[in-house]
Amino acid sequence: MSLMQSTTAMLHGRVVTYAEAGAGPVLLLVHGMGGGYENWREVIEPLASRYTVVAPDLPGHGASAPGNGDYSIGALAVGLRDLLVALGHERATLVGHSLGGGIAMHLAYQFPELAERLVLVSSGGLGPEVSLVLRAAALPGSELWITATARTARWAGAAVGRGLGAVGLRPTTDAAEVARGYASLVDPDRRAAFLATLRSVIGVRGQRIDASDRLYLAAGVPVLIVWGARDPIIPASHGERAHQAIAGSRLEIFDDIGHLPQLEAPARFVAVLERFLEQTEPARFDAREWRARFQSTNDELNRPRASRRAAG
Repeated sequence: MSLMQSTTAMLHGRVVTYAEAGAGPVLLLVHGMGGGYENWREVIEPLASRYTVVAPDLPGHGASAPGNGDYSIGALAVGLRDLLVALGHERATLVGHSLGGGIAMHLAYQFPELAERLVLVSSGGLGPEVSLVLRAAALPGSELWITATARTARWAGAAVGRGLGAVGLRPTTDAAEVARGYASLVDPDRRAAFLATLRSVIGVRGQRIDASDRLYLAAGVPVLIVWGARDPIIPASHGERAHQAIAGSRLEIFDDIGHLPQLEAPARFVAVLERFLEQTEPARFDAREWRARFQSTNDELNRPRASRRAAG
């Protein structure tokens, strides 16, 4: 029998659905846009043999109830912190895929004492480039088209799969998972949550949130970056740039893999993640070191200005 069993918690009067399995150090798995904890279905059980795995459905996604209307990255990060507290977990390794990567980064930024490690999988929030499909969905009035097509749920899976394949998504795991999430948008609450979440992070020009200017703060946290070389949603170059910006980080590029390494190459994904966990020590938050990072950056910014004034 599979270890992946979903359960629910009541947070702030709303139902949150999550999968929890295993025992040991905590891994928080955060899914991407329009997904759910099932985006981790191939890796939960093997990881649970050595770790406590917590994989929630974000508000308005999967089987979780819609949120209070605030689907910003910050609000979603706070919700995950609250879930961990409710479950009795004080610290965790944060593993985020796509949108979930952006949420994981924000969670580590807002609550650095909580983050033992940070794992970014095909992560959002590292540059403006993103699939034309998502940029189009952010357009005003896109809900009319989504409503009309999602109502034909049986047809939508095949049709969306063909359509996404035409714009670069491979007609395998990538397209199948996006089509699965798309079909769920037949529900008005799910559709509203999807659009609100999407528009909080993506506009017609691309991703609206970029954490690149704060990546230096991750220097004290073990960081693993995993990407598919053929990712059609967010280019692997974002991962390469983040790796260069984060001292001591590790980068794993999966050849011939798209946007979902954890589903397209689950055995390799688990092996890479477990090796990273075994070879790194969990970070311990130190307020003095945290303050020093901010101060050193300010010193670097102020130094050229002082030199220019002296030269004048």
